[in-house]
Amino acid sequence: MAIRFVFDLDGTLTEVETLPLIADTFKIGQEIAELTKETIAGTIPFMEFFIDGVNLLSNIEPTQISKLLEQVPINEKLLSFILDHQQSAAIVTENLFEWIKLLSAKFKCDVHASESITTPSGILELTNILKKEDVVRHYRELGDQVVFIGDGNSDAEAMRIADVSIACGLFH
Repeated sequence: MAIRFVFDLDGTLTEVETLPLIADTFKIGQEIAELTKETIAGTIPFMEFFIDGVNLLSNIEPTQISKLLEQVPINEKLLSFILDHQQSAAIVTENLFEWIKLLSAKFKCDVHASESITTPSGILELTNILKKEDVVRHYRELGDQVVFIGDGNSDAEAMRIADVSIACGLFH
């Protein structure tokens, strides 16, 4: 039985939350701040927050967002660990793969992210919103023992079903 280390991306591997960074950069910070406030208050569920956030950003070229996120500061110790354990590490994020493509390439491990149909000018349609717990289930079904490392409410269900969970507050 192998051990699989599954890492949340935002606030665990990155030193900032990426959606607020994207929103501020592309001048929709106020709208995202309102959605965030409602999500934290429990007024809207996380999935609705994510869908609404993606819709607000749908007219921005995915490559622009990917280039922005490539510059996000990352936890160098965790990067080093993942590079040393590439075959047993994975990253999970609700973020769109098109947005995190350049950032996640630095880790050289499996990456699981939400998917969309995109054009060079923007997002046409969300096709799959990643559920982190589905990735944990997948690795467990392969016979792996899963260690999940995360930092937020969107990690709770994945942490609940992992063999070992590490809740970290590295950047929050």
